[in-house]
Amino acid sequence: MAVDDLTAPLGRQPKRRRKIRLPALPTIGGALALFLAIFVLWAVVADDPFGGEPMAVVPANIQLTARPDPSVAVVRPNATDAAAPTAGASPAPSNQQPANQPAMAAPNMTTITIIDGKTGERHDVVVPGPAAATSPPIDSKFVEMTPHGPVPKIAADGTRPADAFARPVQPLPGKPDAPRVALIVEGLGVSGNATADAIAKLPGAVTLGFVPYGNDVAALAARAREGGHEILLQVPMEPFDYPNNDPGPQTLLTTLTPPQNIDRLYALMGRLQGYVGLTNTMGAKFTASEDSLAPILHETAKRGLIYVDDGSNPRSLAGRIAGANNLSFVHADVVLDSVPTPAEIDKALDRLEMTARERGFAVGVASALPVSIEHIAAWARAAANHGLLLVPVTAVAAKGKQI
Repeated sequence: MAVDDLTAPLGRQPKRRRKIRLPALPTIGGALALFLAIFVLWAVVADDPFGGEPMAVVPANIQLTARPDPSVAVVRPNATDAAAPTAGASPAPSNQQPANQPAMAAPNMTTITIIDGKTGERHDVVVPGPAAATSPPIDSKFVEMTPHGPVPKIAADGTRPADAFARPVQPLPGKPDAPRVALIVEGLGVSGNATADAIAKLPGAVTLGFVPYGNDVAALAARAREGGHEILLQVPMEPFDYPNNDPGPQTLLTTLTPPQNIDRLYALMGRLQGYVGLTNTMGAKFTASEDSLAPILHETAKRGLIYVDDGSNPRSLAGRIAGANNLSFVHADVVLDSVPTPAEIDKALDRLEMTARERGFAVGVASALPVSIEHIAAWARAAANHGLLLVPVTAVAAKGKQI
């Protein structure tokens, strides 16, 4: 028994002191030395002058005079790359680039700074951006600015947009009185691929209808005009089962006042430019209401456009109202893909041809379905061999007088 056990009070034992053992100093020193050696080895092997700073890597097939193998490219806007000239400094000659200044990019060009991954040396080069549309520009005399953007108007000299944007008609050689057929393919502008496919496959005489909702609808419409097509703006109108069946934002409604509907019409008109007229999207209820439709068609005539009734509503009042407003008007005779199968589309095209031969002209409308585009394109290529003249929609419009 220990001495402390005899001298300690009864029932109480002395507290034992715990000893904390620390690692030996040589062990700590060895670990630090190993860490430092690994860090130095990484720095030597990596050879990264930027110390791990995040960098955007862009592949560039560009010939450089200083270093042929750049490993890093940082893209920056060209508008802010060029340093402002110092006050009082003489400008550099027009055919030379100031030293240590990035090359100024021309319109639709991008300045890219190439950074050498080994030396950190920078090189500024200019690369072309996406090709700009080269469609015929819209003359400002046909444009009126509104809070919703530019909308069509009749020029001061009386020229209508429908006439200014119409495509010429080339008669068949030796057949000046050949029956005329106008084909309209609708639903373009939402899908870029579908729109590009229609523009590429359909002859320029085929009229294209654009829905005003796609992000690139203005550029796609310009591309269609560049390809020789007349274009129409599709206006969403109220069907009987609205809103369960909704044509889209800014739909014209029978429950709105004429000024409210015209305001919506302006919002739709401002989405693209260069169209020869308007056509309905759905609208069985709206086109059967004279109080609702008449102000819209009056506005259409006032702005020098034509109106195309797609023929889907047998109760549409568009024809009668157009006549009262001296509005150039077209009514579709055949919906070509109401049953979108190859056999039914071919039958509809046969009916269209028969109507053209009996009356002298006919109008067919279809959606931009792949099967529709394929069969319409094939039929259009053979139309001249059958003695039929394929024309844009303005060539079959019943002309209205200016109001």
